[in-house]
Amino acid sequence: MKILCVSDHIDPLVYSTQIKDRFRDVDFVLSAGDLPMEYLGFIAGSMNRDLYFVFGNHNLKKLSLFKGHTSNYDVEDTLPHPALNNYYGSTYIGGRIVKTKQGLLIAGLGGSMLYNGDENQFTDFQMFWKITRLIPRMLWNKMVHGRYLDILLTHAPPRGIHDRADPPHRGFESFLWFMRWFKPRYLLHGHIHLYDLNAQRITSYHETAVINVYDHYVLNIPNSGEQTGNAVPLPQTQENPESQQIHREDRA
Repeated sequence: MKILCVSDHIDPLVYSTQIKDRFRDVDFVLSAGDLPMEYLGFIAGSMNRDLYFVFGNHNLKKLSLFKGHTSNYDVEDTLPHPALNNYYGSTYIGGRIVKTKQGLLIAGLGGSMLYNGDENQFTDFQMFWKITRLIPRMLWNKMVHGRYLDILLTHAPPRGIHDRADPPHRGFESFLWFMRWFKPRYLLHGHIHLYDLNAQRITSYHETAVINVYDHYVLNIPNSGEQTGNAVPLPQTQENPESQQIHREDRA
C-alpha cells in the first residue's frame, strides 16, 4: 500500500500536470499541515484519491470551516456523514480517528507547541488532553481490530525526535507517551523543514517509525505478512532514507 504524504511546502513535483501519472500507484494522501487548502484540493481532484489532513500553525484561513467536527468514523461505513465536510475534496481528521477504505486506522493531532499565542498552538498539557479524548475509540479499536492505531498524523514532531530547541519548533512530550502506550506503526509529522536531501527523516522509537514528511514523501507500507514478531518494519520509500534508533531515557 502506498500513501503520498505532503507537508509545509508546495512541491512542484506534486503541483504539476503530471501528478496523476507520477503518483498513479498511490492509494490515498495524507497532509501534515501548513499547506493552503487550494493545494490540497488540487491534489485530491487531480489524483481522484481520498485525502486526510490536519492543520499546522500556518495557513489557517480555512480552519473555521472544520472547527467543532470531532466525530470518529469509518469512512466506508458512514458515507454520507455530517462530519465528512469534504471541502476542497479533503477530509479533516484533527482530534478524531478514521478507518480508511483500505482498513488503516489513522488519528490526527494538528497544531504546534504554544509559542506566541496564535491560533492552533497548544501547551503539552492541552495536547495530552486532546489525546485522552481519543482513548475510548482506540480501546474499541483494540477490541475489534486487535490494535489501537496504525498511523498517528501530526504537524509537530515528538519531543526530542526531529524537533529543535527554539520554542516554535519544540516537539510534544505527550507524543512520546502516546507511542509507548498505543504503539502506532507510524507517526507522520511535518513542521521541521528539511533543506538537505541527506537529512534524517526516519527515527525508530519503541515500536513506532517516526517520519518527517516535509515537502512530499511516499510511504510504502509492507503487507502484514512481511512483518516479523513485534519489530517495526521501516517503511519502504523512493528516497531510501537512513533510520536511527534513538537512545534516551523515557520521559514520564
